[in-house]
Amino acid sequence: MRYASVSSFIISALVSITLCACDKKSDSASAAEGHAEHAPAGAKPGSYEDWCGEHQVPESLCTRCNPSLVPAFKATGDWCPEHGLPESQCKICNPGLEIERPPRTEKATQ
Repeated sequence: MRYASVSSFIISALVSITLCACDKKSDSASAAEGHAEHAPAGAKPGSYEDWCGEHQVPESLCTRCNPSLVPAFKATGDWCPEHGLPESQCKICNPGLEIERPPRTEKATQ
C-alpha cells in the first residue's frame, strides 16, 4: 500500500513537471515571433533591430551583454554603482523610467 502511494505521488509530480515544461515556448518559437533576445549582427545602432530583449535596452548600449561599454558610461558620469548599470538605464533608482524600442521603419518590415 505504501509503495502505491509513493509511486502515485512520483507519477503525479512527473506529469505536473511535464505539463509545465510543455507550456513554455521554445527560444526559436519566440525568435520567430519577433521576440529575439539579442539584436542580429550588424544591426544599425538606434534602429528597431538594435534591441536587447533580455534587458529591454538598445543592444548597442547594453552593458550587461557588452561589459566593454562600462568605461564609456562611467567616463560620462552615467553610472549607478549601487546596481552596476548606467544610471540612464537604472529602473531601480528611476522607477518611472521608460526605455522604448524605436519603431519599425518601412525597410525593416519588408
